[in-house]
Amino acid sequence: MSKFVYFFGKDVTDGKSSMKDMLGGKGANLAEMANLEIPVPPGFTITTEVCVLYLKKKNYSAEVLKQVEEAIDRLEKQNKKKLGDPEDPLLVSVRSGARVSMPGMMDTVLNLGLTDKSVLGLAKKVNDERFAYDCYRRFIAMFGDVVLGVEFRKFDSLITDKKKELGVKSDTDLDSIALKELGERFKEVIKLEKGFEFPQDPKVQLQMAINAVFDSWNNQRAITYRKLNGIDDTWGTAVTVQTMVYGNRGNTSGTGVAFTRNPSTGEKKFFGEYLINAQGEDVVAGIRTPKYINTLGNEIPEAYSQLVDICQRLESHFKDMQDIEFTIQEGKLYMLQTRTGKRTAAAAVKIATDMVAEGLIDKETAVTRVKAENIDQLLHPRIDPKAKLDIIAKGLPASPGAAVGKVVFTAEAAQEMAEAGEKTILVRTETSPEDIGGMAAAQGVLTVRGGMTSHAAVVGRGMGKPCVVGCGDISIDLKSALFMVNGFTIKEHEYITIDGSIGSVMIGKIDLIDAEINYDLRKLLTWADEIRTLGVRTNADNPADAALARELGAEGIGLCRTEHMFFGEDRIPAVREMIMAEDEKARKKALKKLLPMQKEDFLGIFRSMKGLPVTIRLLDPPLHEFLPDKEELDEKLRELETSGDCGKIDEIKKVIKRVVSLKEINPMLGHRGCRLGITYPEIYNMQVRAIMEAACELTAEGIEIVPEIMIPLVGLVKELSLSREEVCKTAETVMAEKGMKIDYKVGTMIELPRAVIIADQIAKEADFFSFGTNDLTQTTFGFSRDDVSKFVPIYQKAGILEHDPFAVLDQEGVGELMKIGIRKGRSVKPKLKIGICGEHGGEPRSIVFAHQIGIDYVSCSPYRIPIARLVAAQSTIEAKKAKQKI
Repeated sequence: MSKFVYFFGKDVTDGKSSMKDMLGGKGANLAEMANLEIPVPPGFTITTEVCVLYLKKKNYSAEVLKQVEEAIDRLEKQNKKKLGDPEDPLLVSVRSGARVSMPGMMDTVLNLGLTDKSVLGLAKKVNDERFAYDCYRRFIAMFGDVVLGVEFRKFDSLITDKKKELGVKSDTDLDSIALKELGERFKEVIKLEKGFEFPQDPKVQLQMAINAVFDSWNNQRAITYRKLNGIDDTWGTAVTVQTMVYGNRGNTSGTGVAFTRNPSTGEKKFFGEYLINAQGEDVVAGIRTPKYINTLGNEIPEAYSQLVDICQRLESHFKDMQDIEFTIQEGKLYMLQTRTGKRTAAAAVKIATDMVAEGLIDKETAVTRVKAENIDQLLHPRIDPKAKLDIIAKGLPASPGAAVGKVVFTAEAAQEMAEAGEKTILVRTETSPEDIGGMAAAQGVLTVRGGMTSHAAVVGRGMGKPCVVGCGDISIDLKSALFMVNGFTIKEHEYITIDGSIGSVMIGKIDLIDAEINYDLRKLLTWADEIRTLGVRTNADNPADAALARELGAEGIGLCRTEHMFFGEDRIPAVREMIMAEDEKARKKALKKLLPMQKEDFLGIFRSMKGLPVTIRLLDPPLHEFLPDKEELDEKLRELETSGDCGKIDEIKKVIKRVVSLKEINPMLGHRGCRLGITYPEIYNMQVRAIMEAACELTAEGIEIVPEIMIPLVGLVKELSLSREEVCKTAETVMAEKGMKIDYKVGTMIELPRAVIIADQIAKEADFFSFGTNDLTQTTFGFSRDDVSKFVPIYQKAGILEHDPFAVLDQEGVGELMKIGIRKGRSVKPKLKIGICGEHGGEPRSIVFAHQIGIDYVSCSPYRIPIARLVAAQSTIEAKKAKQKI
């Protein structure tokens, strides 16, 4: 027979802290405190299993009801009081409690068991009529609000009116007559709102409260919180019913909340607040200003000394910072809750490293205590949690961090204002390579279109710039120099704030907190490096990013996107000349201009990564990204025709004609990748020459260079064999010219389903594989990664997709293809090195999956490297634990 109800108290306790899945965090920890003989008011917990069953059937089995009755009977015997007794009533609190702390569910109900009759008995028993009616009016308002769904403001307004009527300022100034009148008025509100009388049977009250706790598991606040924090919808919540103790029994009574360490800074110092002569909700309701916990010793010294001792015991026992709630009733201390305390990112890191130094935990435990989002917050500017936010729009959180600046609509404006010392946010329909200077100059980027792997997203992450993309509600009016969104109009040079961590756009200047990589964080990441087995590389396209990535702990470059090297005003003309060339001679002329630029970049990147592998992907541009904008060309042609400048008209028409001839219906699946290198081999030959010349020159200087040349978008074995042949021929020619020997490798990016299926054949021609999960996701789903913002959020809301597959790797589909590719590739070459170089390489869940399927390394943008280092270590720890269980 299943056990559905677990009792805790002074004599016998059924549960313990390891039973959080069944008893929720609150119930499990109350049981544990009882086991430790810490003063806890007795009570019982109804398990999460009952919640799951109730939500399915909306009723309880006879066995559940029987066990609840037995628990009530046991509680009555231990307290020597009965629920509803008109002479000396037992009163209880009812609280929700999931296995992890989860704001959003039902708030606490206190003083349950009071009725019109039992309130008289309570008043007589304690010889304090005011106290009794204070408890009753609180209970009626709480029950009406959290159980019956009557808006609390309807009760609160009556309290305000009563204080005005009597000319008093505080609730504590209301006498028993006023409180009794308020209770009657509250019951009238409930009758008016709900159509029935306030229940006068305590067992009915209790059953309604239990039902309300279970129902709150599926309220909108709770669902939203679970979605944001990746909490399983099927867990359910437990209900804890506990004997009431009172902090509002005079000046030797009080209530408070405290932390065993400072939750903001992590400092090892008792931290909290309390109120004398108050009930629990008063501390958090803001009705009265609470006092700092260290002054409690002056008011109730014996209870304070006991509280400090208990908190030290609890932290030593649970080996983590505790968040506790307590009540002191007439000088006697009671503990109402202990749980792992929530903390800021900075505090999480400090507490983890300090506890290792104190011998409380080991390094592995410390590494598991810090979450990936903690690291992410510390690496980027973030919004001050105290700031008031006016959110006007939501997009996709493409690049983390927050930024404040004046709105500009062109890259040129961003650059000009940056030179004048002005901070800007670049707002564009979508960005292109021509915007690179403006993106660098701006504090952050906001786009109307685009997904998590759009140009703005990829470049923003690489630069460490906050970026919100796919904000489809925005309408830009360039002529009027403004944008409109959800009823707001924002003009050029007006301030906005964006938060690229959650995709929010806000009006005005909001205070930010700067990024910090402090001593504690560096120490924690060093421990992570000692533990992890998964390699961590970076995606870097220039020497500055490569140097930053190495400083942040990268073990090489997993993806150098050579097309990104051509961004910028000084290079785009030469690239366009190459693309627009109508014959080989014209193309080679343009390539001759690009060769020294490429070589200079490779020299810088190799220097930054000396001794570490550098994987260089040969040119893979969807050509449209580099072509002149046809609409702009047409506008220019109209202007020339109006002015009559015939000399330039023919030139513009020629350019338009070439742009039209190169236009592709679907450029992302068009003339790009190895297809470009095979049709125009001189392009890849130039790049390989630049790579090998740079490698030879640096090797001559005594610098170890490890180049890995990657052929993109291979779907046919002969594409790779032909491309490899050309690469090796050029490489050997350069080495012969320089009289040097470089140990280079030639591999491929696996980014097409066909490549996965024939991975065993491709492996014969490849020295390494690197999964390009951006394009593999795109080609597996048939989604355009630049257009998914139009429908993926709708899919997520409807439950069709749990995550944006371009942000979080799709393990069921794309992940299964990756497993096939790994298995087939290593069936030919057992030690074939395999990495991930798509944007998923820096996403925590995707990193865990990469570790599980045997990937050698992940590669991500520089600012995600610390996250990858941490999560890789956590994956190793979890894998070891799982192995030990078998």
